[in-house]
Amino acid sequence: MAYIQVMTTTETKEQAEAIARHLVEEKLAACVQITDTIESTYFWKGRIEVSREYCCLIKTREDLFTRVETAIKKLHSYETPEIIAVPIVKGSDDYFKWMNQSLAGKI
Repeated sequence: MAYIQVMTTTETKEQAEAIARHLVEEKLAACVQITDTIESTYFWKGRIEVSREYCCLIKTREDLFTRVETAIKKLHSYETPEIIAVPIVKGSDDYFKWMNQSLAGKI
């Protein structure tokens, strides 16, 4: 079973909370952690931008990535939201068991 952590950033805490709630309710994420504001510096439409954002750390399985991505894009206000995934290479067996019980689909 392959587990991943998906990351996205939002402009407001309310949007981060809405994405988190939707993903957990739909069993697309076992857990979503929302950080307090972070400062992002990035190049957008020919200019360097600096903004305060909230970061969502989404724990899920790799087979659910496409559904997670679709849900984020539907709920997100950004034209091109950050949606990236990194593999979880190690973890507690108990935590993975809990994740599987919390996520959609059969393992």
